[in-house]
Amino acid sequence: MIGLVVVSHSRRLAEGVAELAGQMAPDVTIVPAGGDGEGGLGTDFMAVTEAIEQASGDGVVVLYDLGSARMVADMAAEEATGEVRVVDAPLVEGAVAAAVAAQGGAALDAVAAAATGAAEEAGWTRSPADTSTSAPAHPADTSTPTPAHPTGTAAPDPAHPAGTSTPAPAHPASTSSTGEVRAQVVLTNDVGLHARPAALVARALAGLDARVVVRFDGQEADAASVLALMGLGAPGGARVELVASGTDAAEAVRRVEDLAARNFDE
Repeated sequence: MIGLVVVSHSRRLAEGVAELAGQMAPDVTIVPAGGDGEGGLGTDFMAVTEAIEQASGDGVVVLYDLGSARMVADMAAEEATGEVRVVDAPLVEGAVAAAVAAQGGAALDAVAAAATGAAEEAGWTRSPADTSTSAPAHPADTSTPTPAHPTGTAAPDPAHPAGTSTPAPAHPASTSSTGEVRAQVVLTNDVGLHARPAALVARALAGLDARVVVRFDGQEADAASVLALMGLGAPGGARVELVASGTDAAEAVRRVEDLAARNFDE
């Protein structure tokens, strides 16, 4: 599995981002490397080097906050023995997107692309080129609609279902003449498609041969993107439409319906 390193001038910021991303991807190793090593603001080459080594698995994606952190990350990546990608991405959104991709078993380039793809979704302008010590990360798929209303937060750990719950009322799935599978689902959990429920959906669809679009209030989002799902701003009690295509379309819809039926494990 791919590991992540979060490099920041602030130790607390690095730890906070790592903690947040870890809630979306409980099996991914996410190591913070923040501060100057003496309790102040800054960066520490040795700390970043050690973090990369600690996160190393099938590869490491490194995210950073400011320019000098990038230079330290680049130098540490050059010293690493495994494959490392230092990516130019918004720190929080990029870490969350990369963590979810890694949790789903994505390869190194795909995890790096998920992080950089978060830039478009967050409306963030990247610098002209990304940095990599072994091979550049592939450009992200820009087909995901840009979220309009980012929202925050919180539900219990998706890895530990919280028991039984009242099934979410939904219209039965149907197959259109074009082969698309459609269904409507009511979000009966309290927070709707916020951070962890959105991560659950994206993770449930990982590995399937299906593209799933979620529609709400005149907007639509690629269900594989946590940030795009959050950007829909669909609250608890809202009814969303699922439109799936591909070989595994029916299974993809079934998985999302199952998550909604158990209140996204809240």
